[in-house]
Amino acid sequence: MARLVVKDSKLLKVLMKNFRFTALRQRGSHIRLTDGIHKVTIAIHNRELKEGTLHSILEQAGLTKKDIEDKL
Repeated sequence: MARLVVKDSKLLKVLMKNFRFTALRQRGSHIRLTDGIHKVTIAIHNRELKEGTLHSILEQAGLTKKDIEDKL
């Protein structure tokens, strides 16, 4: 599968808008999100996420790359 390139701020918007994640708290540049079942922490530094970091975030959120690609 091809590499998915997405900025951290864009992923945050997609999770909140399309997958109903809400912010629990923020400390510095790290935002903690939840959808009631899953909890995810995203560091917002306004740059592209590395592939391993993106994979980890999606795994915590219970999503796949295909889910995110459809919403971008």
